[in-house]
Parts: sequence; C-alpha cells; structure tokens
Amino acid sequence: MSCDEPPPPELLEGIAQFNRGEYFEQHETLELLWRAERRDIRYLYQGILQIGVAFHHLRKLNHHGTVYMLTRGPRYLAPFAPACQGVDVAALLADAAAARREVERLGPSRLAEFDWDLAVKVRLVG
Repeated sequence: MSCDEPPPPELLEGIAQFNRGEYFEQHETLELLWRAERRDIRYLYQGILQIGVAFHHLRKLNHHGTVYMLTRGPRYLAPFAPACQGVDVAALLADAAAARREVERLGPSRLAEFDWDLAVKVRLVG
C-alpha cells in the first residue's frame, strides 16, 4: 500500500469539500483521483467518496441509498485503518458506523429528523 505517501492535493481538496458538506463536489473530485490511480490506494479514495455520497443521499431523504453507502464505503476503507495518507481512517470508520446506526434507528419515515451534528468529518492525523 501507499499509506506512507503524503496525501495528493486532490485528496486534500476532496476532504475539504466533504467536510464543508459539499458531497456532490467531493464525489466529483475524488472520483477523478480514484479512476486515475491504478494501485490499491484507490480504494481509500473510493471509500471516502462513498461515505460522502451517503450524506448526499441523506440530504435527499433516500434511506436505502444512505444505508447502502454507509455500509459499502467502510468496506473499502477497513484495510487502510488506522491511518493512511494522513487520513484518520479508524475515526472515519467509527463515525460512519455511528451515523449508520442512527439512520437505521430513524428508518425511512423519520430520516428528516437526523441530527446533522452526527454528520461525518474526515480528520487528518500528523
């Protein structure tokens, strides 16, 4: 893996967009990075992207899409824990799991009640 490499500028931009709640934009930024990368590190980018997409679905009150992406994204991220390219992957996994539990607790009919303070942020280490 390439976890010891510094994060590429596109990753940092995608993370900044993600953390500002620009979930569609972070998808576009990280998708370009993910598609251009041939090494397995691409799955780190894809996992972050998919967690961001989950919150895009949540905004649109799409319960299935939210749960699906909060399940799928962490599967890509797990091999990179606890940290990779400066990303606190362990914290991202824990926060995504907490958000998914809340979305599942609310169910489709109460999704609009989601506490956006639980929205995941991507944290950097080091």
